[in-house]
Amino acid sequence: MITTRARGLANLHAGVTTLAVGAFFGVYAEFIMRFVPIVRLSREVNLIPYFACVFAGMLLSSRVLLRMGGAFHGMDIGAAARLAARQVGFMAVLTFAMMFATLDRSISRLFLGTFLVWSWIGLVALNLWLPRGLARLVFHRDHQLPTLFIGRVAAFARLQTWVIEKRALGLTPLGYLTDDPVPESAGELPGLPLGRVADLAKVLSEQAVGQVILLELPRTDGEAQAVITLCQERGCRLLIHNDTAAAFTHPLTSTTEAGRHFFTLQEEPLEDPLHRLLKRALDIFISLPVVVLVLPVMGVGIWIVQRWQSRGPLFYVRERRGQNGRTFRMIKFRSMHLAPANAAAESMQASAEDARVFPAGRFLRRHSIDEFPQFWNVLIGDMSVVGPRPYMPLLDETFRQRTRGYRTRHLVKPGITGLAQSLGFRGEVVDPDLLDQRLQWDVHYITHWSLVLDLQIIGRTLGQVFWPPRTAY
Repeated sequence: MITTRARGLANLHAGVTTLAVGAFFGVYAEFIMRFVPIVRLSREVNLIPYFACVFAGMLLSSRVLLRMGGAFHGMDIGAAARLAARQVGFMAVLTFAMMFATLDRSISRLFLGTFLVWSWIGLVALNLWLPRGLARLVFHRDHQLPTLFIGRVAAFARLQTWVIEKRALGLTPLGYLTDDPVPESAGELPGLPLGRVADLAKVLSEQAVGQVILLELPRTDGEAQAVITLCQERGCRLLIHNDTAAAFTHPLTSTTEAGRHFFTLQEEPLEDPLHRLLKRALDIFISLPVVVLVLPVMGVGIWIVQRWQSRGPLFYVRERRGQNGRTFRMIKFRSMHLAPANAAAESMQASAEDARVFPAGRFLRRHSIDEFPQFWNVLIGDMSVVGPRPYMPLLDETFRQRTRGYRTRHLVKPGITGLAQSLGFRGEVVDPDLLDQRLQWDVHYITHWSLVLDLQIIGRTLGQVFWPPRTAY
């Protein structure tokens, strides 16, 4: 019921904003033609195809709203601005594609550009305020959902934030049934205590309950059947909160395999063969030109600098741990002075003033130039352009012992750059919290992979090559 309400509100918001932008297109075009002669837009111009592109762009962007689920009605200004940028992006792609496909020289580029800018500003305001206004309008008193909660007092803490968020959708806590002692401070509990769990039939007969929420999975089939029967008899909706994740102390994702329902620890988009093929195609598309055209020239220049400041081999080749924990030999331009092989010493992370790094090596490391030979590792399939950064086996084992779930990183190929690195998490890991944050972003990448996300990370990393963050050394 709540999910349906959220989806319906999202569809309603998408419809209103689409109509608003469509109306604005017509009004803005009329305004420009009448009062802004500097913009060359005459009445002979056929605006109908562009209006259709604007309309289609807004309809396509409605899918973004649906993916947001019930969270969109509580957007802050940052989320509203990001959503508006996506909406305007869809419109821009379609309108300019139309212009270039038809070779239309009559349409004013300035008109289209300013329309998109003003649309973004208007959509930010609409995304910020309209969902709340629509929710108040459609979920008024007659459409409230008086809700009875059943379960342990401690279990409600896991749903407290959710209940607060869903109040906008009409969810009204009526009270709760529990076999626990009621705490003296019950301000955070959903409504008033209405009795024990065994009093469910009595409460349903005396109160106007629209929905029952079980805070935990029933302990026996008999308990489950009793609650289901009572709710069906009284015409109440029933939601059962799946608290399995709390029992396993880890968020779980549900999946269905051949009609059987399972839980797993995380989604893995790259287990889809088509996704792997697309990612591999992107890797080859980027790495092949770099290996053939860039590395030879770059290698000659760096070799000359090394001969001047720190004689030794051009490349630094050492083992790293990659996908499924397999080791491979990763190649980099050498940025440190040559030293006898020592696994313990080599596993020491480079610090800001590390004496092992020669002067030009500092520049290579800060601007990530020393990483360019890894495009060879990408080309031969040991690595990907984007993925969690690989560590030496000894350091990898140390991090595994420090951080729970660390080996989740090994579910995908390691990368030259990663989501954590593109967000500024680079350099020496001196704080366990910093390691946890890197792991959090690595896992987020694994569970939310998309080709668009890879391109975004690559774009941010290119910017850091020229303007490195302060953590790069």
